[in-house]
Amino acid sequence: MLGQLGQVFVGLADNIMVGRLGAAPLAAVSLANSILFIALSLGIGFTFAITPLIAEADGAKDLKRGRAVLEHGVLMSFILGIVLFIAMLFIQPIMKWMDQPEEVVTLAIPYFQVISLSLIPLLIFQGFKQFADGLSLTKFAMQATIVANIINVVLNYFLIYGHWFFPRLEIVGAGIGTLVSRVFMVVFFIYIFRTRKAFKPFLRKFSFANISKKMLAKIYNLGYPTALQMFFEVSIFTAVVLMAGMLGVNEQAANQIALNLASMTFMIAVGLGVTATVRVGNQKGLKNYKALRRIGFSIFLLMIVIDAFFAIGFILTKDLLPWIYIDNIEVVSIASSLIVVAGLFQLSDGFQAVVLGGLRGLQDVKKPMIITFIAYWVIGFPVCYYLGFHTSLGTSGLWYGLLISLTASAIMLIIRFHLITKKLINNDLIEHNDKM
Repeated sequence: MLGQLGQVFVGLADNIMVGRLGAAPLAAVSLANSILFIALSLGIGFTFAITPLIAEADGAKDLKRGRAVLEHGVLMSFILGIVLFIAMLFIQPIMKWMDQPEEVVTLAIPYFQVISLSLIPLLIFQGFKQFADGLSLTKFAMQATIVANIINVVLNYFLIYGHWFFPRLEIVGAGIGTLVSRVFMVVFFIYIFRTRKAFKPFLRKFSFANISKKMLAKIYNLGYPTALQMFFEVSIFTAVVLMAGMLGVNEQAANQIALNLASMTFMIAVGLGVTATVRVGNQKGLKNYKALRRIGFSIFLLMIVIDAFFAIGFILTKDLLPWIYIDNIEVVSIASSLIVVAGLFQLSDGFQAVVLGGLRGLQDVKKPMIITFIAYWVIGFPVCYYLGFHTSLGTSGLWYGLLISLTASAIMLIIRFHLITKKLINNDLIEHNDKM
């Protein structure tokens, strides 16, 4: 959880430190990151395929298969980073056609160019991280992100405001800080893999010459539905950012504050979702389906308890949290109302993320992909649009639409997990009885 949260803290530092420059720079960071997050969701979604595969191989004590997962996973992550970076350069002009405030777009473009380049090291890091997570060695990602955050904050201080002999680069300086911190995370993980005993068996005979179409196809078949799951969720949040921008600069800045806070708690859920993927994947490798189901529901219950605290915390501190980011009274007022809604959807958002992790451990990804599309774009988007533009709710209406879509996703996904695990247990019981 701390490893996942650390990645979002990079964005938190950027938002807080850029927010001191005013509403327009904060809105520009929001616009750039919302577009980049779509690409990032696709890339990270593909790397999530690594975790259940290595967890299953680790559960079955299959070192050869584990080494193949590492070789193919790292190569795929590197290629994805380059492809997505190039794609972002071509997509960049779209910001001028999105009916966003002109001053916001002007500020966003140079920042967007820098953070797009950071996709390459971030996805390479993500490939190493998902492999380590699958082996239950999660502390290294935590260590990498903690140090990366320190590097980012220090560089932000000098490059955003121009302290000491550094130039005042404002939001471009925040982008450079993010890029450098992500390069560090890759260097850190390469060092860890080369020096830690737990990883050395996987590096013996490691070679990209061993790449096979079969393993690439397996990772792809697991990866693309997971990538689309994340894309459907992230893209509706991006749509809300853009719709908030159509309502005004202050609305978009307030939306970014609430979104950044919700993203931090969501990454706690993603971290626990990785736990679900690993533990469910281990039991799948052992073919112990009763334990698999018990472990899955135990993790889901833990997520509900954690998110209940987050929900209460958001609602109680709604008038205090926005001041951390900005001192504009109108932005703070709008953000406070959005934080209340963010508090309400904590349970649904965290729960559906962890259940998706459990289903990923079962290597069940295609039906959940369809479920998330229905929840976010068939149910959620029309509600967001109607409440945001055809009622007096405004930006709060957009977020009530998110609440409805996340709740629909959570309900459908837990039904899916229940049905699959019951079927696995029943089939295993029938097979056992036939052998008797």
